[in-house]
Amino acid sequence: MAYIFDPQVLRNVCANRLGLPPREAISAITQELARMYPGHIETREDWFFNIAGGATGIMTVLHGSLSEYLIWFGTPVGTEGFSGRYHLDIYDVALSGQFWVYDEDDPLQRKVYLPGELAHLRRRRVKGFRISEDCWVLEYGRGPVPTCLAMGLSGAVLSLDGGIIWKTVRNYGRLVIKELLHGKI
Repeated sequence: MAYIFDPQVLRNVCANRLGLPPREAISAITQELARMYPGHIETREDWFFNIAGGATGIMTVLHGSLSEYLIWFGTPVGTEGFSGRYHLDIYDVALSGQFWVYDEDDPLQRKVYLPGELAHLRRRRVKGFRISEDCWVLEYGRGPVPTCLAMGLSGAVLSLDGGIIWKTVRNYGRLVIKELLHGKI
């Protein structure tokens, strides 16, 4: 698969904006990514809820293709849940707040990710997580993205929230079509 994003580059872009108020940092990072990856970053924010694995947050999609996604995800009040098990690698860079995880490799040990640090959920692995109040992360998924849609939409389907389902499919689908028209899978 053709990947255009590098997790360490994404981390570095976020690290340069640490300490700014979240709204200002999100805007500045999004604009910087749009300059670095012309034609591949959606700069218009369209925030919508995501309910999956017992966690509720709000997100906006920056990039969507068949092989990669890039989103802002977070919550002003905090949440916790189950990651899901995917066929792709997922990287999260905390911009503000704290991101806590535990996994099957060391189930009694909490790992804490602070702003600027990069968390990695390896493909076919799972973790429990908690994000503190006012925690915002830049999340990057690399691999066969459509395989994670079932988990990503699970809470919306179970709660019969057509609005969340529609916004997720519309926003991701529109960006996938745009990327396919430009030759990117």
